[in-house]
Amino acid sequence: MAPQGFHTRQKQNFRIQTGKSLTFTLSFPARLTALLVVSGGFIIPVSEVNAGAIDTKGIASTVTAQAPSVQDPSVQTPPLQAPTAASVIYVNPQTGTDSTSASNSEAAPYKTITYALNQAQPGTVIQLAPGTYNQENGETFPLLIKQGVTLRGDESTKGQGVLITGSGVYISPTFARQNMTIRADKDSTITGVTVTNPQQRGTGIWVESTNPIITNSTFTNSVRDGVFVTGQGNPKIENNVFVQNKGNGISVAKSATGEIRNNLFQDTGFGLAIGGTSTPLVEGNQIIGNQDGLFISESAKPVLRKNVIQKNKRDGIIVIMNASPDLGTAESPGGNLIRSNTAHDVNNSKGKNTIVAVGNDIDPKRILGQVEFVAAKVEPSAGGAVAFKDLPANYWAKSYIEALASKNIIAGFPDGTFKPDEPVTRAQFAAIVTKAFAPTAKRQVTNFSDVASNFWGFQVIQSAYQGGFVSGYPDRTFKPQQQIPRVQVLVSLASGMNLSVNNQNVLSIYNDASQIPNYATNSVAAATAQQLVINYPTVKELNPNRQATRAEVAAFVYQALVNKGSAKAIPSPYLVRTP
Repeated sequence: MAPQGFHTRQKQNFRIQTGKSLTFTLSFPARLTALLVVSGGFIIPVSEVNAGAIDTKGIASTVTAQAPSVQDPSVQTPPLQAPTAASVIYVNPQTGTDSTSASNSEAAPYKTITYALNQAQPGTVIQLAPGTYNQENGETFPLLIKQGVTLRGDESTKGQGVLITGSGVYISPTFARQNMTIRADKDSTITGVTVTNPQQRGTGIWVESTNPIITNSTFTNSVRDGVFVTGQGNPKIENNVFVQNKGNGISVAKSATGEIRNNLFQDTGFGLAIGGTSTPLVEGNQIIGNQDGLFISESAKPVLRKNVIQKNKRDGIIVIMNASPDLGTAESPGGNLIRSNTAHDVNNSKGKNTIVAVGNDIDPKRILGQVEFVAAKVEPSAGGAVAFKDLPANYWAKSYIEALASKNIIAGFPDGTFKPDEPVTRAQFAAIVTKAFAPTAKRQVTNFSDVASNFWGFQVIQSAYQGGFVSGYPDRTFKPQQQIPRVQVLVSLASGMNLSVNNQNVLSIYNDASQIPNYATNSVAAATAQQLVINYPTVKELNPNRQATRAEVAAFVYQALVNKGSAKAIPSPYLVRTP
């Protein structure tokens, strides 16, 4: 249950020596090994390539201008901020009305994004309430996010509960007739939404020679791509989740550039398909558990830095034709972790160019084709987005679970699931609170008769006990394999955090308050008053003696971190609030 952490190694010097006896000495935070040149042959079945690749055959591009160079990966992008004096238009598909006679406000919103876009001017923020925005609720697709307009849902949950689903036709100057949910104009921003295009060859967001910011959103269950970038597109696509799209997470074509940073690509066809003469920067992404991680074709030259490309079902990176990805140089090491992919970590058997890959962590036995390779030990830091394939976009605890997983406080299973409805043992719970709170010892260690020193949870049980989060039974046992009930979770968190309340009347909010054991009333009252309690599906039913599920424990622990000031509040209709 307890996940592994990552640690940063001290910088060490390394030496690169090519076949031309050219020598460099660099400093990089990794331990380097040897230079390898690997070659071989491998044929990718045409059906597999075409399934998710960017097919430009027979489509003449109308864009011929030279693509701008990729931004230096070492340059940090400043935080994105909304305009300080922006005009706000509110939209709510449940309570809103589309009428020019209505004075728009949060209390009196419009009903559709379509109507709001017609009213919006450059600098306008369209604020979306939770709900489903689709054709049945009055939307007309594709939605055009006009120049300078921001479409904003719930950024803290990456759009959970703000669902935009639908498709419409746009005639692309570079790719002809296309089906898309949203088209992003220049200087527009799209943030905090979940986007799905269920139509054949459907794309979530289409970027055609514009420069939008696409951030803190979820792209899921589109039939082709989450985002498609073409022409001279130059977007910033940051901190998003691309999961369970049938084609690609992101496609980049023609002479597009842009920055693709800190996203999660999981359980899709190609995580990214990059073609044409495009040169995007792909940095800091997690590309995990897809059919293939990256498919790089035609004459594309993407720059790959500090990505984790692991456990893809076929290859980590496939390169064909004249493509020449930049996987690191002597001056700018790649820092990519490319391992544990089923067939190959890097497959250049169908590429015409030798790939130079300096400063990456790659298994040399899983390289196919011409690759000049200088290895490094790369240990990525925690904090990236996490998604699980058994948590749908509207699952009530999805945001809590993924937020804790991104902090390495909880973990899923090797098959990519989280199994949110399974119970949690007392030992597993001790591991979670030890990870979450790193408790300071408040009392002396004790030896429980049923927890041997070689038991996997011995140390975390001792840590959680000394920190006041867990206790044993009068017979000096801990019962580590016993499934923990909800009331014990709340008592544990309240005790470990020293929460208290002066008035137990707050418990009257629960219809089943009489079921709370006497020993737990003070702690549950304190946890309730401090907003640690999430009750799904009925807010006023605590079910104190029922076994806690993995999802429920995640929600309680996350709320405890919010109370401690260590996490940002996530809005939820199931949060128990006292009068």
